[in-house]
Amino acid sequence: MKKKVKLNNDVKIPRIGLGVYKIDEKHMESAVKTAEDSGYRAFDTAYFYFNEKELGEAIKKSKVPREDLFITTKLWNDYQGYDSTKAYFEKSLENLGVDYLDMFLIHWPCEADGLFIETYQAMEELYKEGRVKAIGVCNFQQHHLEKLMEHTEIVPAVNQIEFHPYLNQQDLQDFCDKHGIKVTAWMPLMRGRGLFEDPVIAKLAEKYEKTPAQIILNWHLMHDRIVIPKSQTPSRISENFEAIDFELRDKDVKKIDQLNQDLRQGKHPDDVKIGTLK
Repeated sequence: MKKKVKLNNDVKIPRIGLGVYKIDEKHMESAVKTAEDSGYRAFDTAYFYFNEKELGEAIKKSKVPREDLFITTKLWNDYQGYDSTKAYFEKSLENLGVDYLDMFLIHWPCEADGLFIETYQAMEELYKEGRVKAIGVCNFQQHHLEKLMEHTEIVPAVNQIEFHPYLNQQDLQDFCDKHGIKVTAWMPLMRGRGLFEDPVIAKLAEKYEKTPAQIILNWHLMHDRIVIPKSQTPSRISENFEAIDFELRDKDVKKIDQLNQDLRQGKHPDDVKIGTLK
């Protein structure tokens, strides 16, 4: 299985990245070092995670050249709007200690606030200026994407959404696939929360002699999704990356497909407004 895929603008992105949500200053450096030693080259953060600076400091100490890394961050809801987007892009660059981003995403659509179109138009300008290699969105449903693409020029490279075996948003993935938008799964393992003990997952883990986490991550990869599992535990960081080293059989992929319960762990994107997730 290839370790990178091409986005719709031909930029290559690693298929597995380290999500750093809730990784604090105490653990960031060791988590990043373990990740890089394990083969990770992609790191996913956000302004709202309040750890861009910590990730930036860890990257500065890395022996991996900047051009070999893929760094993603996200614009927080409260800072949507044309001018604010550009201002907080600069803040994220400063926090991370870099002079360009590989990916810049809108964190939530917040459609009721009516700002995601002008926000994305500001991002399009940043992209055209060469300050970010790819732009995209998070938590956009089909109707958000349709509205966005109607009023903007550049099709999002990525839509980062909650996706795991108990929340199989196949219709949304099909729409994204049709328009060349790569789906990135956040919370790809549902943070465990009983999923690892699911009889189907447990049986497949035994069959393939892999961990439940590796089975689930490989299921995502077999559906051509990008995954950004979060961990600060060295053994789990390495274990997660090794999910790319095998392939589930089609019949086993379909078994996991059938586990869907439409069980969402985070908020529904239609319910998120500016200021609601503080």
